[in-house]
Amino acid sequence: MSSSLVIDAVTARLDRFVQSIRSQSAEYGPDAELFLDAAVATLQGGKRLRARFAHAGWLAAAGESTTADPALWGLGAALEVFQSAALVHDDLIDNSDTRRGRPASHRALEAAHREAGWHGDAETFGRATAVLLGDLLVAWSDDLLEECLAGHPHAAPTRAEYARMRRDVTVGQMLDVTEESAWGVNPPASLIERALRVAALKSARYSVEQPILLGATLGGADGRLLTQLRAFGHPVGMAFQLRDDVLGVFGDPAVTGKPAGDDLREGKRTALIAIAREALTADARAHLDARIGDPDLSADEVARLQELIHETGAAARVEQMIADYSDAAVRALRDADLNETAARTLQGLAEAAITRSA
Repeated sequence: MSSSLVIDAVTARLDRFVQSIRSQSAEYGPDAELFLDAAVATLQGGKRLRARFAHAGWLAAAGESTTADPALWGLGAALEVFQSAALVHDDLIDNSDTRRGRPASHRALEAAHREAGWHGDAETFGRATAVLLGDLLVAWSDDLLEECLAGHPHAAPTRAEYARMRRDVTVGQMLDVTEESAWGVNPPASLIERALRVAALKSARYSVEQPILLGATLGGADGRLLTQLRAFGHPVGMAFQLRDDVLGVFGDPAVTGKPAGDDLREGKRTALIAIAREALTADARAHLDARIGDPDLSADEVARLQELIHETGAAARVEQMIADYSDAAVRALRDADLNETAARTLQGLAEAAITRSA
């Protein structure tokens, strides 16, 4: 099945779910419609990457000639809704104004408050309702998961893997927030390791590794196959997140949908920044530390920090790390006992995830 057909099947499942939710929501009253519309808006667009990795994992377990399990589209939809929840909370924590070229959810809700002429502070309303919006999306994700697993022979292990994913992302997000405050009291030599731990928990696992494992578990994979798929999914996920770190500093806003150098304004202590700090002189390091995390950085100041980071060779080193993770994934895929369709699908998805520009 092609990627477009997988995307269509998952999107159709999402559409049916949204219609069902709307049909049950009349009792909430007109003000709640704004909230529901904001939740639905987060589901628009995106590459459906996690759903496609789940499909590839299922192919690896169930076999290329097996008719697609309808539960697979519910799982893919659940993963996409969970991704939306994570992005809503991530944008709120990072004070991001945009997402995919549109206002971030808390900014859209803030604007809706102003347009309605409601009393009180619009920004406070936007932030408070965005917290609840993320919570609602997590609940929707769980609803979709439970619907697709009802009566399924592999419900228990799939549910357990999904629960692990939720925990990992939440802890990873907390560690990401903590690192922005705690980096200064930790040994400089530990910062790269700490950044990579955040990358693994916050993004790499739930973006690539766990969707593959979830699809495979739904398809009845045994322990050996899951170990092989984990050996592939982990390095792909790490390369995926390191690519995101590079784009967060050097990405083209016309492609990424976020302002240039957004990670610099948000103060993200990524592996890229840790590597750059290690190579800087004391004065240059002090300058970087003083400027990173300033939400009011001008375009010129962002450009100067980009140049400073580039001159350390940090970007080149991260690119080498991406290449090394990619090589590890290639070896894992070569050594895994996979049918041709699953191997080809996983390879194509990995290449797209690692080489992307947005």
